[in-house]
Amino acid sequence: MSLLTTNRLTKRFGGLVAVNDVNLQIEENETLGIIGPNGSGKTTLFNLLTGFFSPTAGRVILQGKDVTRLSPEERVGMGMVRTFQLVSVFGSLRVWENLVPCVTWRNNEYRSLWKFMTSLVGDTWADSFEALRLVGLENYADAVTANLSYGDKRLLEIALALSLKPKLLLLDEPFSGLSDVEIAKVLSLLQSIKGKVTIGIIEHKISTIVDFVDRLCVMNEGRIICEGKPHEVLKDSLVNECYWGKQETVSGFPV
Repeated sequence: MSLLTTNRLTKRFGGLVAVNDVNLQIEENETLGIIGPNGSGKTTLFNLLTGFFSPTAGRVILQGKDVTRLSPEERVGMGMVRTFQLVSVFGSLRVWENLVPCVTWRNNEYRSLWKFMTSLVGDTWADSFEALRLVGLENYADAVTANLSYGDKRLLEIALALSLKPKLLLLDEPFSGLSDVEIAKVLSLLQSIKGKVTIGIIEHKISTIVDFVDRLCVMNEGRIICEGKPHEVLKDSLVNECYWGKQETVSGFPV
């Protein structure tokens, strides 16, 4: 049984069909890349998977359970965690303080205000510091978050997600806005968890993920038009056509 499955998942905005009859499977501990031109429906698909949008039709199945009508918070509780295109962290807090909501959620302390208010600061600090150590930000634990570089804020955002101990981690363009050096740092982190956590990653920098992902899925006009081994997918004539237009010969996907 796949970790995540969608069945004819569809989302319409008026006359616009953003996601159209998508059947997707993500296997446990697989790393899946999702690519496609701007407006192809990739982020809308993630919003459907994670409960930020309700589908017009179709279902989302997580570990054999229909989660189509569950809230984002309920899906997080089941192990589905995501990041967003734009980094979202608390700039006015110290770096380690950003982790507090996540580590208390994970430890079920959010269920009781009294338990949250009386929890040991030392335990919360230790869990937060461990998440920062995992992404290489332990030396910035007491820094004001607004003073971090954009790349380090991205690492912090991933630390927030990982602190929730996800079974499925969905990353929406994690390399967007990063320098080559920052991309290398984030990619190294993702390499370190590959195979330990199931990962779905949307990315426009195709050359960055082609050797990282196990399988590549291409979307165009709301549909999945091709999927398979990355280098084979990038040679597919239909994939080349949706990016570059019709060509008499296809010699490989320019990355």
